Amino acid sequence: CWEVRKHNSSEWCRLVRSSPDCRLDGGFLNYLEGVFCAFPPRLLPLTVTLYALWLLYLFVVLGVTAGKFFCPNLSAISTNLKLSHNVAVFSLMFPFHGVTFLAFGNGAPDVFSAVVAFSDPRTAGLAIGAVFGAGVFVTTVVAGGIALVKPFTAASRPFLRDVIFYMVAVFLTFMVLYFGRITLGEALGYLGLYVFYVFTVVLCTCIHRRQRGDSLVPPGPWEPELPADVEEQESLGTSSGDYGEEYRPLLPTQETSLRILTAALSPLDYRKWRRKPWYWRVFKVFKVPVELVLLLTVPVVDPDKDDLNWKRPLNCLHIVTSPLLCVLTLKSGTYGLYQIQGVFPVWGLVLLVGSVLAIILFITTSNEEPPKYHCVFAFLGFLASAMWINAAATELVNILRTLGIIFQLSNTVLGLTLLAWGNSIGGKGSSLLPVPTPGTPILLAPPKVFPSPPADTFSDLTMARQGYPRMAFSACFGGIIFNILVGVGLGCLLQMPSSQLVVKLEPDSLLVWILAGALGLSLVFSFVAVPAQCFQLGRAYGVCLILYYVAFLCLALLTEFRVIHLPAA
Repeated sequence: CWEVRKHNSSEWCRLVRSSPDCRLDGGFLNYLEGVFCAFPPRLLPLTVTLYALWLLYLFVVLGVTAGKFFCPNLSAISTNLKLSHNVAVFSLMFPFHGVTFLAFGNGAPDVFSAVVAFSDPRTAGLAIGAVFGAGVFVTTVVAGGIALVKPFTAASRPFLRDVIFYMVAVFLTFMVLYFGRITLGEALGYLGLYVFYVFTVVLCTCIHRRQRGDSLVPPGPWEPELPADVEEQESLGTSSGDYGEEYRPLLPTQETSLRILTAALSPLDYRKWRRKPWYWRVFKVFKVPVELVLLLTVPVVDPDKDDLNWKRPLNCLHIVTSPLLCVLTLKSGTYGLYQIQGVFPVWGLVLLVGSVLAIILFITTSNEEPPKYHCVFAFLGFLASAMWINAAATELVNILRTLGIIFQLSNTVLGLTLLAWGNSIGGKGSSLLPVPTPGTPILLAPPKVFPSPPADTFSDLTMARQGYPRMAFSACFGGIIFNILVGVGLGCLLQMPSSQLVVKLEPDSLLVWILAGALGLSLVFSFVAVPAQCFQLGRAYGVCLILYYVAFLCLALLTEFRVIHLPAA
C-alpha cells in the first residue's frame, strides 16, 4: 500500500481497493478509500486538512471520555468494593488506588491505542513509537517544564523507585525488540512486573509510615507544598464534578422527570460559562457534541453526592442506550448487525430487552431516592466508556496509518510524534485531581477522585504553577510506568492466537533503536543528575531536558527522511 502514491493519480483508487495491504481492520470509516476514491486528486490538501481536524477531535473524544466518564465510574466501583471507605485501612489502600485505579483511568487512552495498534502487524510500529515517544516526551519536556516553572526539591525514594522500575521496563522492551518477538511468558512478565511495582509501592508506604509513627489524625490546613508521592500524603480534598449543581435551593422542590432529564443532559454550566475566558468557551463548544452523546450513553455514579448522581429518567434511558452502544461498537458493529436465524438483528433484541428493563426500572423507582442496586450503573458506565475509548482509539490508529501512507511516513515516527503528543498533551486527566487553594481545610473522607496527579502536560504544568511541582513531577515517572508495562504486555497478550503463543515485533528501521536508546538515555540522565543535585531541581535541569528532547526529535526526523542511515552492507 506504500506504493500507491508512486503511481499515477488515476490509478490510486483501483490500487487501494484491490490491494489486501490497504485494507483497514476495524473502524467505521475507510479513510484510505475516502482520500484516494471519494475525493479527486486535486483536493488531496483539503482531504488531509479534514483528516487532521478529525484526528484532533478524536483526541478530544478520548480525553473527555476518560476524564469525565471512565475515571469517575472507576472511582465509584472502588468505593462500592470498600477499598477506600474503611478509615482503618486508609493508609494502606491509599497508595493502592494511586498505582492501580488511577493509573488505569489516566492511561486508558494510551493502553487502548496500544492494544488496537498491536492487533495488526502493519500498525505495531505505532504502538512502539507511541509508548517510547510518550516516555521521552513526558520525562523530558513535561519534567523539564515543571522545573522551569517552579524549581523544587524532589522526593528522593519515590523518584529513585519509579525511575529504576521504568528503566527495567525499557530494558525488557529493548530486548523484546532485539529478539523480534514476544512470547506468552514475556507478555505475562510485563503484567507481573507491574503487579510487583504496585506491591513495592504499598510495602514502601507501610514501612515509611511505620518508621514515622504516623497515625490517622485530623489534618490541618492545606500546606503550600504537597508531597510528591503517596508515601507522604495523608489526605486529599474532595470536589464536585463538572456536571454537579453549583447552587442548591434553600427549600427542597420536587422536579418533574422531564425537567430532571433536561438538566441532566445539559453539558453546559451557564454560571461557569460566564466566568470563563474566551478560549475556554471556544474549546467547550467543540466538546459539547461529544459530552452530549456521552451523557446519553454512559451513566456516571458519584459517591460524593447524596443522591449518588441518580437521575431517574436519564438512568432509565441508559438501560437502553448503553447496551446498544456496546453491541454496535464491538468489532465495529459486526456483532450488533448480526441477524439471529437470518431474521432478527442482535441490536434489535438488545433494544427490546433494554426497553422492557427501562420501563420496569422507571415504574419501580422514584426521582428522589436511588435504588439499592444503583451501583450496577457504575459497572455499566465503566463498560460503555471503555467501548467508546476503544472505538475512538481504533479510528485514531486507522487515520494515523492513512496519513502515513499519504506522506510516506513510517508508523514509528507517527507514533512518537502525533500519537505520543496527543496522548501526552491532552487533558485526559485534567478533571481528576482539582488542586485546592492554599488554606482550604481538608476533611479525612474518602476522596471522589484518585490520589495521584494526572500524567499529562497541561495538568502537570498547571499544578506546578499553583505551587505543587513535586506532585506533578512524580506523575512524569510514576504514571507512565503503567502505560509501557500494561500497554505492551496486555496489547501483545490479547493478540496471541491460541495456536501460536508468539507475537512478532520486528523493528522496521533504525528509528526504533534511536527511540529506545533516547528513552533509556533520558532516564539514565535523570537517575544520575537528580541525586547529584541533592534532588534540588532548578531551571538548569529543565533547560537540559528540553534541549535533549529537541536534539532527539531532530535526530529522529533526520533518520526518518534518510538523511541519517546505516551504510549498505
